[in-house]
Amino acid sequence: MNIKLAVLIDGDNIPSSPVKEMMEEIAKYGNPTIKRIYGDWTKPNLGKWKDLLLENAITPIQQYAYTSGKNATDSAMIIDAMDILYSEKVDGFCLVSSDSDFTRLATRLREAGMQVIGIGEKKTPTPFIVACDKFIYIEVLRKGQDKKENNKSADKENIDSINPKLIKLIKATISDVSDDDGWAFLGDVGSLIQKKMPSFDARNYGFEKLTPLIKSINEIEIEQRENTNSRHKLIFVKNK
Repeated sequence: MNIKLAVLIDGDNIPSSPVKEMMEEIAKYGNPTIKRIYGDWTKPNLGKWKDLLLENAITPIQQYAYTSGKNATDSAMIIDAMDILYSEKVDGFCLVSSDSDFTRLATRLREAGMQVIGIGEKKTPTPFIVACDKFIYIEVLRKGQDKKENNKSADKENIDSINPKLIKLIKATISDVSDDDGWAFLGDVGSLIQKKMPSFDARNYGFEKLTPLIKSINEIEIEQRENTNSRHKLIFVKNK
């Protein structure tokens, strides 16, 4: 991919365990040319990160907590993000935090034409989630790690149920992009759902891809069509 990404991690706010899965996920969206993590490295709570930084070529940025109760890490990340924005060296940002303090930063970066991907835990406040183009839950990335460790109970805890609200969103989106016969290309449906709901991810509901998730919904019809330009078939969907 030609998209260059700046990956900025709030070390005080994000667990270190899924960093490998996190970097693999980020690579799907672009090339992480800048990778920085912010925190007070004199404190023992960031000790688990230290070995992982070398393995993943992430640069640690030291930020002392000058005042008790104030998060200096947030300020350092925001200042760096704006410096990187004005340097015009990247096409997008990946902000890794569960902190709503980055909501305005995400909004400002998007206003400047940057793609903004957020990564954080499910406890992340909604304003930060919707300020991003796409938001990925760390719990979803952990599932790959949990499967390797055969931790099935953790898998179940991290899976959301397909509720009426989600079905309504999907059906409405199909209607939005469908042709006169009611059929819609699934790729267009997925793109529009992402814009409406940045945290949408089929993996949140226990499916690796959007197609099997759609197949599990009885109210939606699905059809495969030949693609003259590829061996892969095109998937179209229709509300029943």
